Amino acid sequence: MENNERTDEKVFPNGDSYVGSINGMLPHGKGRYIWSDGSVYDGDWDEGKMTGKGRIIWSSGSTYEGDFSGNYLHGYGTFNGRDGSIYRGSWRMNNQHGIGRKQYHNADVYDGCWREGVREGSGRYAWSNGNLYIGNWQNGKMCGRGGMKWSNGDLFDGFWLNGLRHGSGCYRFADGSYFFGTWAKGLKDGCGTFYPAGSKLSSLDKCKIDKHQDKIKRMLSHSSSVSIVSTEESDKPEVKRSLSEKISNSFGRGSGRISHKTASLVSDWIIDDSREMLPEDASSMLSNNSLDGQSDLLDNSTVAYEREYMQGVLIKERVRTVTRLSLKSKQKRKFHAKEVKRSSCIDFFKGRKSYYLMLNLQLGIRYSVGKITPVPIREVRLSDFGEQARIKMYFPRKGSQFTPPHYSIDFYWKDYCPMVFRNLRELFKLNAAEYMMSICGDDGLRELSSPGKSGSIFYLSRDDRFVIKTLKKSELKVLLKMLPSYYKHVKDHENTLITKFFGLHRISFRRGKKVRFVVMGNMFCTELHIHRRYDLKGSSHGRFTNKDEIDEGTTLKDLDLTYEFHMDKLLREILFRQLSLDCQFLESQQIIDYSLLLGLHFRAPEHLTALLEPPDSVHKPETSTTLSDGGTSQGEISIPPRGLLLVTHEPSSVSNEPGPHIRGNTLKAYSVGDKEVDLLLPGTGRLRVQLGVNMPAQATHKLMQDGTDSAEVELFEVYDVVLYMGIIDILQEYNMKKKLEHAYKSMQIDPMSISAVEPKLYSKRFINFLEKVFPTGP
Repeated sequence: MENNERTDEKVFPNGDSYVGSINGMLPHGKGRYIWSDGSVYDGDWDEGKMTGKGRIIWSSGSTYEGDFSGNYLHGYGTFNGRDGSIYRGSWRMNNQHGIGRKQYHNADVYDGCWREGVREGSGRYAWSNGNLYIGNWQNGKMCGRGGMKWSNGDLFDGFWLNGLRHGSGCYRFADGSYFFGTWAKGLKDGCGTFYPAGSKLSSLDKCKIDKHQDKIKRMLSHSSSVSIVSTEESDKPEVKRSLSEKISNSFGRGSGRISHKTASLVSDWIIDDSREMLPEDASSMLSNNSLDGQSDLLDNSTVAYEREYMQGVLIKERVRTVTRLSLKSKQKRKFHAKEVKRSSCIDFFKGRKSYYLMLNLQLGIRYSVGKITPVPIREVRLSDFGEQARIKMYFPRKGSQFTPPHYSIDFYWKDYCPMVFRNLRELFKLNAAEYMMSICGDDGLRELSSPGKSGSIFYLSRDDRFVIKTLKKSELKVLLKMLPSYYKHVKDHENTLITKFFGLHRISFRRGKKVRFVVMGNMFCTELHIHRRYDLKGSSHGRFTNKDEIDEGTTLKDLDLTYEFHMDKLLREILFRQLSLDCQFLESQQIIDYSLLLGLHFRAPEHLTALLEPPDSVHKPETSTTLSDGGTSQGEISIPPRGLLLVTHEPSSVSNEPGPHIRGNTLKAYSVGDKEVDLLLPGTGRLRVQLGVNMPAQATHKLMQDGTDSAEVELFEVYDVVLYMGIIDILQEYNMKKKLEHAYKSMQIDPMSISAVEPKLYSKRFINFLEKVFPTGP
């Protein structure tokens, strides 16, 4: 090919000029382009485009020096903003993307991962006032697991959402005291335990604290190494807005100029200021915690305080004594752990079982969904059901023509009834891409801490939308058998409360081990904190929880429920109409042992809002104003005013982002004239009311009366609550085993109190019990 490269100088009619190498009519090689507004690019060109190494100086004063590709800032480079900020790191198509370090004009510094110009992934942010956060980011805000150290010495290690503490965590004060608990949108919300400075912790709690501190120190060590990583060894990150939009290649087609709009790139580029992430008085809102502090315990104090909060309001406090586990308790726990392990269906994985299974699930689901999605949508046929309707694939560790290499062990994948579940996902208005991203992302799954009673393992997707549960072979057969009827039922009844199923899979290994999974919707995926969970069957035998075993995440049972729930009469009518239809379906399939999973979000009573305090201040037991089980401590008020309000549904005012409850009508309420309604929550916003989702009610709890002479006086605690519910565990047939169980137990105890009864009686008892839980109005 003939080389026509030469050095030339051009001046354009608009005042722009170019000096440098030209190949034909295009800049090629080294060259300098000057825009009429004074902006200058000096560097490499390739056929009319800035490509290679170069430096650009905008008329505003901003500069960039580094890699270019196709008129984009792309590769590694340093950007000096006109406001004094400096970014040094990776770029992709004008976006900060990958690993980079940014020093803001206010002297804040961020080291870590970027995505499309915002902080995303792992990173370390140091504020100029001495505050420090190390952890995960999403969309420019602290989100996920992370540790925060305040300049006054306080330390929080836990979960975050949109820049606020949200979820479980450990808060350590500078004076050595600790609080283990849960937060919602920056406020303590739910149960927790406070240990004053110098408390003698149990070995379990001390282990938790040491674990928290070790994680923070490891994060610090890792983050400090990020900022000094070699640019050649690190990923090449990115920024925003396309330079190709700003630089038109006018050398081509004979126009002979480059647009001066390049100079406006930085002035159009909005540089985010990290001050948005925390209020300026964040450190004053919090108390004390030391990143470098030791967990040394200074005296022999054994006092701890079990506390319960509602949206930052302390409503209950109980003093307890921290003691070491007795030998009997240790043996009991050890025995219990062995029992769980023995009943687990995947104990052959040993220490890495969770990692292997999660990786296998992600690989298999990604393959199955990717294979079925391009198939044109059609109505299901009879041949789409049954055990023979499946996709099978072998996943060798080294990869194959159809599967990628992976770090697990060789396994076989089976996807049952793929067309049926594809149509179910369509019915549930679930996008295939969202489904795969939720489950198959980099941090897509996490294992729930405690296995089920049967030894089942549970996984939760990163966005809490999906629950994945291991199944017994008998349960898989029941689901396959009922699938045609289930499909018809959910298609006919948009508001069904029965568990949403999204996929059914099996993983097999060469040694003959098989693990079966079902993917379901998570009924408790909500921005609100679930304070109580109940599993309600309507039976009474053994349906209670040992008080010593109850903690924040415990699912309570029928005899533990001490509340009645009063709701709008039209909402109640719709609820029981659907419960009746769902129970008729389960009865027709000879299913028993199902239950209503009920989640309660309590709203802080308005008469307690005066008690709101800095979220992490140390509460002095002698001055704390609390509510005991015996009633309120605030004057004469015993029934708080309503904290929830039903308003006419306004679609434009309710978030349309995909969630777990993406199918179902907006419910109508009698109290607003038989119109569709939203739930208005002070401090939260509007939530769409659907069956089993965001349903408002008043929870009443009858108080024990001590020392009263009048039998006519009744006292109640009344709380505003938001309810979440659905019917779960629908894969147990009333088979011969259950019939024998019923016959055996009926000889010893009341037949109506046991769970194993024939389907028609089970259904009737279930509905009757729930009618008492949700009574009609006076």
